[in-house]
Amino acid sequence: MKLKREIYLKQIRPYYDADLIKVITGVRRAGKSVLLNTIRDELIEQGIDGTHIIYINFEDMDFEYIQSAADLNQDIKARIKDDQKYYVFLDEIQHIQDFEKALASFLATLKISIFVTGSNSTLLSGELATLLTGRTIEFEVLPFTFSEMAEYYKLNNREFTEDMIYDYMKWGGFPMRFDFTDEPSVKRYIATLYESIINRDIVKKSSRFNKKTFRDISLYILANAGKEFSAENIAEYYQANSDGSLSVRTIYSYLDKMKKAYLIHGVSRYNLTGKKALGNREKYYAVDMGFRTINTINYEDTFFLENIVYNELLTQGFTVFTGKTYKSEVDFVAIRDGKKCFIQVSYLLASSETVKREFGAFAPITDASPKYVLSLDRIDFSQNGIGHINLVDFLLHRVSLALT
Repeated sequence: MKLKREIYLKQIRPYYDADLIKVITGVRRAGKSVLLNTIRDELIEQGIDGTHIIYINFEDMDFEYIQSAADLNQDIKARIKDDQKYYVFLDEIQHIQDFEKALASFLATLKISIFVTGSNSTLLSGELATLLTGRTIEFEVLPFTFSEMAEYYKLNNREFTEDMIYDYMKWGGFPMRFDFTDEPSVKRYIATLYESIINRDIVKKSSRFNKKTFRDISLYILANAGKEFSAENIAEYYQANSDGSLSVRTIYSYLDKMKKAYLIHGVSRYNLTGKKALGNREKYYAVDMGFRTINTINYEDTFFLENIVYNELLTQGFTVFTGKTYKSEVDFVAIRDGKKCFIQVSYLLASSETVKREFGAFAPITDASPKYVLSLDRIDFSQNGIGHINLVDFLLHRVSLALT
């Protein structure tokens, strides 16, 4: 059975009838189309006449005749038979040339509620996007969180245990990967998915694009997500481990393509002394753990857990920064509704030195906002006003972060 992703539905429901274009974005195969279908089903359950719901998936060959904004305009208007409100769902709309023109026209001339999906962050950032300024609201969909994994297993009468955190840490939460039960099949699926994203959302028709080099560099960036980013170090690594060389400029262009395809998220610094966000980015986190694992064997590390916590914080509605002082760093500054907390992530607090390091990271911070260390330990190490939370409890929403 398909999972009803309440974490996103509760965000979108208030806008079902709003005269805004609901833009559902995110990495390919994260579940955008399923979410779109769920919204359609909810509208029917609420009494909306099915004949007033129009659904088009532009990756379906049945709709290949729609290529341009003019084609889309003609098709939709031909389907509208009366002056009642219609609900229009346009899946993977980036395939339609100048689609913004059609959407702007629909808003201006029709009684309509529009939902669109896309797999590239440039969806509404081109020149034509000015036509839709102030008329859109965006929701980014990520692969399953750990709590959604648990919900999916229970929904399908499959055994779920807390120890599956290690499976999640290794293979992530892409919904279709749960159709496979053996690791070789899961890895093959994730590797094939990654190749598909490169071919369909990044390379496209660019004949000068070196796909192999991009694949090598992008997988290296993913495998090292959470570590301090240095294009210079990557260039040196590539030169030492291949027959060619790569410019820093090219690496940054690859990084930009990865962000636009939702493969990674950039995290800005937060100046803990000046208590303000800084514009420059220094860390990147992967959209899913599976993309990290296909190029590394060292998956049981703190950086993977950091990545999981970062993605969880995003789905909980936090704006996330990495905290910096003049001589130390805190993994995350999490802010929501103008309130914040500070977070350190550790795999296990296995020694007194580790406990001292993780809890001591907060020492330079004079801000009185709550401070937490998250780890897989079941023993409570809370001390000196700093809370310790078991990471599984946090991911399964048994505990919440206090904010001030």
